[in-house]
Amino acid sequence: MRNIDNIFEMGATKRHGQTIGAFFSEVWEKVKAKELFVIPDSCSLVYSGEKIEPDMINLIDAGSVGNTEHFREHIINNLKYVQPDFMLFKNNKYIENDKETRIAGCPDLVIEVWSEDNGEKDRAFKKYLYSTSSITEHWYIEQDSNIIECYYGREKIGVQNLADILVSRDGIKFDLRYLKLPE
Repeated sequence: MRNIDNIFEMGATKRHGQTIGAFFSEVWEKVKAKELFVIPDSCSLVYSGEKIEPDMINLIDAGSVGNTEHFREHIINNLKYVQPDFMLFKNNKYIENDKETRIAGCPDLVIEVWSEDNGEKDRAFKKYLYSTSSITEHWYIEQDSNIIECYYGREKIGVQNLADILVSRDGIKFDLRYLKLPE
């Protein structure tokens, strides 16, 4: 298993880092027990296609890759990539490159904490990319809000609030109520 000491190397603001670090700490025992695999934000999620042709962009289903070694040695490092704030694999397969800096797969859960550094194009692109996988849950948190927009594939499945215990579709719980902003 990868060295996850760098899991806390997060974004530009204190709340951003606290939020993502808190998500990680909530699942740490399951990571140690190898029930979950959490990817540090220094690892990139690769995809196929080009931004200029959005209909051609897709996350790569690692289960559909025929020759895993060939993919790891010759393809993964040449693909485009994004760096989500938090990626978690529980049931879905993934393939890492040898340097553990890039990963191909459809995470069970992706979390992005938006700040003013994330422009509208960046936000729209990431939402679209993550929605290309029908088996990926993706959450979006505005840095100055307690509201979390939640999607499963292309379907919006509602909102959650940092004032409550957060629960993924797989039943993974995150008690981040201490991060709730005052109202």
